Amino acid sequence: MRYFNLPDLGEGLQEAEIIEWNVSVNDQVEVDQLLVTVETAKAVVEIPSPQAGAVVSLFGKPGDIIHVGQPLVEFAGDDGESTTVVGQLNTSATEAGEDVFIIGAATSDRGRRAVKATPAVRALAKTLEVNLNAVRGTGRDGLVTREDIERQAGIEEKLGPATPLRGVRRFMAKSMAESGASVVPVTLTDDARLASWKKGEDTTIRLINAIAAGCRAEPILNSWFDAATRSYRVRPNIDVSIAVNTPDGLFAPILRDVGNRNRADLRKGLNRLKKDVRARTIPPTEMIGATIGLSNVGTIAGRYANPVIVPPTVAILAAGRIRDEVCAVDKKPEILPVMPLSLTFDHRLITGGEAANFLAEVIANLETD
Repeated sequence: MRYFNLPDLGEGLQEAEIIEWNVSVNDQVEVDQLLVTVETAKAVVEIPSPQAGAVVSLFGKPGDIIHVGQPLVEFAGDDGESTTVVGQLNTSATEAGEDVFIIGAATSDRGRRAVKATPAVRALAKTLEVNLNAVRGTGRDGLVTREDIERQAGIEEKLGPATPLRGVRRFMAKSMAESGASVVPVTLTDDARLASWKKGEDTTIRLINAIAAGCRAEPILNSWFDAATRSYRVRPNIDVSIAVNTPDGLFAPILRDVGNRNRADLRKGLNRLKKDVRARTIPPTEMIGATIGLSNVGTIAGRYANPVIVPPTVAILAAGRIRDEVCAVDKKPEILPVMPLSLTFDHRLITGGEAANFLAEVIANLETD
């Protein structure tokens, strides 16, 4: 028999969720024929067959998580020996909508907890159609008891089964959990008065330019931090993640080298990224390597926020909804458009003074013509 294992997905990705099998057991397949479509934290991936032959077994069903190196397909073999075959990957991004928030790479869940339950309890769970992974054991050392299964069955009968996280939302949850477990976030807020803005200003591009100005004033906020070695690298280019919101979750294509591009070029690049995401043609490489984040939540609602930093970056700026507000101008009241800003920074590396200097430069840039 020959086994085809989930190949290296690249970009540090160690797992994928099966979306759809494109072959069945006993099918005769050709080289490069599509076997299965999976989804990673970065993209939808179509996996072709590395060989021709008969399919003996398929490992996993839609919704299952497969890790790199685990078997996907078993092919019939002529020599009676068990071997492994390798193949290539084709990638495409998932469908998306407008840009709103930020998502980063997810980590593997190989270390998730093992369910402790006796064979009798497992049989009861199967009879009552209770997912053991959804049950928190109350017995000794986390052992799942008969009462735990019956309690969960009662909850599901009354409320219906819980909806498991799938695809992008699942990876988003894991990424946010990683951030919460490692980053020491502090959020600084302030307002920018936009009295000098002309009608029809491109808010997103103005924010990107302001971030570039802030990074030039305080380059350390444009860094990657390595917690394991307690070291950091200031990145030479300013690569801003611009999130794209979808019904299924969030994607973050990256606008590269924003400090050396004019406004027209930035808008053209941003439009292309969003178009490619929606068309599922954006490569995963265009969604990795951000050096700083932007969350333009104000396009929907909200004033101030606590945006989440995605390691290894150390800062993210959130812009709230622009509002008219009475401000003191030369000691006289005047109604001005005001943009609320929230800067979250990783206090393991960034000092309060550096963050304040960065935000002051962002505000100064936004308040100029």
